[in-house]
Amino acid sequence: MPNIKKLGILTSGGDCGGLNAVIYGAAKMAIANEIELVVIPNGYAGLYNLNSFTPVTLDNTKVENIKTATAGSYAGNSRVKISKIKDERKWERIADNLKQHDIDGLIIAGGDDTGSVAIDLIDHDIQCVHVPKTMDLDLQTYSVGGDSTIYRIAKFLNDLHTTGQTHNRAIVMEVFGRYVGHTAFRGGIAADADCILIPEIGVDFEIIYEHFKRTFTRRLNDSEVCAATYSIVVAEGVKDKTGDIFTDVHSGMDSFGHKRLGGAGAFVKNMLEEFCRADIEYWKGIFIQNGCYIEGIYNAPEIRDINPGHLVRCGQTTPHDVSFGKQCGGGAVKLLLNGIKGVTVAGIYNGEIRYVPVKEAIKQRFVNLDDVAFYEQLGVCFGRKPEPNYKPVFNQLTGTVERHL
Repeated sequence: MPNIKKLGILTSGGDCGGLNAVIYGAAKMAIANEIELVVIPNGYAGLYNLNSFTPVTLDNTKVENIKTATAGSYAGNSRVKISKIKDERKWERIADNLKQHDIDGLIIAGGDDTGSVAIDLIDHDIQCVHVPKTMDLDLQTYSVGGDSTIYRIAKFLNDLHTTGQTHNRAIVMEVFGRYVGHTAFRGGIAADADCILIPEIGVDFEIIYEHFKRTFTRRLNDSEVCAATYSIVVAEGVKDKTGDIFTDVHSGMDSFGHKRLGGAGAFVKNMLEEFCRADIEYWKGIFIQNGCYIEGIYNAPEIRDINPGHLVRCGQTTPHDVSFGKQCGGGAVKLLLNGIKGVTVAGIYNGEIRYVPVKEAIKQRFVNLDDVAFYEQLGVCFGRKPEPNYKPVFNQLTGTVERHL
């Protein structure tokens, strides 16, 4: 058993729900085990600059003022890849910083980029445990922030239904997620989206337009008051059939070398408008039939693109993320106290603190296309021809059914 008296905790990468719960869980577990937990502010930037300030110790008074149901991080975040810092002694400096403050190990909350830096720290003999945190849900275990983001995506899209219905508009909403579609997929399903576009599927705009045309027309014709809407959720990293990403060419790169994504929603909107213009005689007939045609004003359905941006990662944290965050924060402390390091906490199930190697946890996880095929059976469009031979696998569970909360 290692002789640990003090641990440090930092949060890195993008902000999201659940981070304050991680800090709370770690602090309470440290207090229960009579060790000290200090906050290293501003992520890896703070770790590198730890020689210039004294980190704050979380006692009961301080930790109980942290609101676990509030998103963001009490510790603050930054997007810093330590290996890119122009300092030949950066790793020695970090080790010296920890020694200066008698910090015996680190708890690091973050996603795949954060995890990759944690691996670098492990390779330089710095003890740490990684807590999975990313609203993108692209890790190999559930990650803090995912449920909160999905909830907010669904809430905003549901709210937008009213303005769409009132003005006969199609709503295109672009959301975060980088190169995977988990949040767009789950958020769109939760909000009854008509069409969900994710990076895992190359988009065929003819299929999208035909689904939109058919669905919007049916709703308009069936409505007592000639009102209809149609909703599309677009993941920021969505691609066309050739694999090209719809993003602003001027977006640039982030500190980890990833292309900054943005503009997919506007691109989808523009494409739908082009299809409508090419099909204007059809829409003129439908609008005349429903009494809403005005030459030069109401020729076809209006299409609006919305990008809630950082609104999906702020505000309130869902109970699931609070619960999971506390589990992972407290579990990380217990792992380090028991000499288990270089791992990612996977949660607590049936009394077990489960973990996986960080290298395994940060491998990218994509949306399962069998799940997509299931929802295509429910009429959701994913920008492709629905899988004609979808056959679900049936599996009868035996024994105790595991609950993940």
